[in-house]
Amino acid sequence: MRYLLSFFLLLISGITIGQLPVAKNILKAYEKGTRSLDGKPGRNYWQNAADYNMDVRFNPETRMLNGKVQIKYFNRSPDTLNQILFKLYPNLYQAGSTRMMAIKPEDVSNGVRISSLKVNGAEFKKFRIDNTNMSVLHKVMPGDTVSFDLEYSYILNKTSHIRTGEVDSGSDFIAYFFPRIAVYDDIDGWNQNPYLGTQEFYNDFCDFNLSITVPRDYLVWATGDQTNLTSVYTDEIVKRIEEASSLDGFVTIVDSNDLKKNRIKLGGDSLLTWKFSAKHVSDMAFAISNHYTWVSSSLMVDSATGRRTRVDAVYNPLHTDYDWVASDARKTVYYMSHHFPKWPFPFSHITVFDGLDQMEYPMLANDNPVADRAESIELTDHEIFHSMFPFYMGINETKYAWMDEGWATLGEWLISPMIDSSIVDLYGVQRYAMAAGTEADLPIHTLSTQQSGQSYFINSYPKPAMGYLFVKDMLGDALFNKGLHNYIRLWNGKHPIPYDFFNAMNTSTGKNLDWFWKKWFFEDGEPDLAIGKVTTKDKRSIVTVIAKGSKPVPIDLQVEFMDGSKLTLHRTIAVWEKGAREVVLKIPGSKAIKKMELAAAHTPDANPADNVWVASSKP
Repeated sequence: MRYLLSFFLLLISGITIGQLPVAKNILKAYEKGTRSLDGKPGRNYWQNAADYNMDVRFNPETRMLNGKVQIKYFNRSPDTLNQILFKLYPNLYQAGSTRMMAIKPEDVSNGVRISSLKVNGAEFKKFRIDNTNMSVLHKVMPGDTVSFDLEYSYILNKTSHIRTGEVDSGSDFIAYFFPRIAVYDDIDGWNQNPYLGTQEFYNDFCDFNLSITVPRDYLVWATGDQTNLTSVYTDEIVKRIEEASSLDGFVTIVDSNDLKKNRIKLGGDSLLTWKFSAKHVSDMAFAISNHYTWVSSSLMVDSATGRRTRVDAVYNPLHTDYDWVASDARKTVYYMSHHFPKWPFPFSHITVFDGLDQMEYPMLANDNPVADRAESIELTDHEIFHSMFPFYMGINETKYAWMDEGWATLGEWLISPMIDSSIVDLYGVQRYAMAAGTEADLPIHTLSTQQSGQSYFINSYPKPAMGYLFVKDMLGDALFNKGLHNYIRLWNGKHPIPYDFFNAMNTSTGKNLDWFWKKWFFEDGEPDLAIGKVTTKDKRSIVTVIAKGSKPVPIDLQVEFMDGSKLTLHRTIAVWEKGAREVVLKIPGSKAIKKMELAAAHTPDANPADNVWVASSKP
């Protein structure tokens, strides 16, 4: 049940909440003081965490992964936990598992085999696996710490590449490869939503130490900083990595000749172990290859501290379209840090790996090669933009995909033209315009777990991106960035929900934007403007723009005069704040008008037929 607060205020323990619909479980967070109405974490906010020490061995020929993981879990909640819930994401491929994405029969597996489980050092048998969830029936009191030791194995998928799997006969992208403890939060308790393949992830911020053992002819890239560079690489390769980490130019760390002449790694053992460490991150992934080249650069991302980020492109040299990726990735990190969202890139490095998907991880992206130059740029900047949302911000993608995909889409729209001025990135705009007002067009705030197909796409990607863009247009860059930066500052490394974003933006901009949040994110409706009455008096033209739909969108009236000259009249969504259904525009000057059209790149219209006015040819 939801409490609609459209035209009245709701009182909770003496505190009022504005115009937005609020569900009962969210209201309880305000009552408990874990969330606050000004958008800040509440006085009683908490989140759990864990330390992971992992040792995995991967055989690329058999695709068998054997792992050991030691976990120290900290229950910082005020609750007694009667079980600990784990996520076994590879069980998406397990025979009998429920999934929303098809896999090929040859990829159906036995899933994750837990060969040993210890709790606080003692063997433990009270656990149950149900698809991608594993329940361990052990009680943990508030403030207590519990340790787990697990030994496990599974076979990596060969085809049916859903974010992870074999890329080619000598390359693999390996994600979700370890049993991890699910999020226990102040909203839902345990995140019991199973991984079905469509909805993405929700993880706690944890510290990771990872050792990866693979055949010696493979190189390894991963989330985190490599801690044993000098134990694995030759002095020359270490020197190149160090140069790339400190120079603005590009360094080829590994090329085809290095691979052929075997002058990359130390030692002669048949296996090598690679070690990585990452602090306060929400996930960890790695990739391997025995024939990929590696190009790297770096740049300053924080002018206040001088901090730099290294940017890597790792790819099959046969994929020549990937030759641009290192440059495009570096430009993306630059524009993110200094233009939008104008926040220092949060990680020490980012590696774009030539894979078979279009998926993001902390410090790592699994991006398929694409021949079209514009598409390659758009893919590269979209996945790297996810470094901020969800990885820096800890978003629950499983429930609120729009809180990260919407930002990545907006980042893609804005940054792609910065990289190549010929690009007009309209990802998803037309799909939303065509679907607007149909049964598939649900409110954005509908939980992502309740959506699929067209609904999931338009509510995760273009619709929220438009909402952010329209507010940015209305507030102006300076005030919008003030609000966005305050939200980032308050919630990075934590778990914000939609109301935290809405409230933080309202508070820090000094604007009550609930009227827009409500209409765009919570309500049904469609964007539909029309050119209404056009009058001319004393050679001065007046145009009435009608809001036929209930979704507030900017007005962009393109005017073409008889003499061939043109102008655009722009009004932000502010014109609809007070509930107006019509806006009157006065065309400057006295020149005769040939044609007028309502049109803008990122403004959809469910019925564009009434967006054009053409002067009559009659005398």
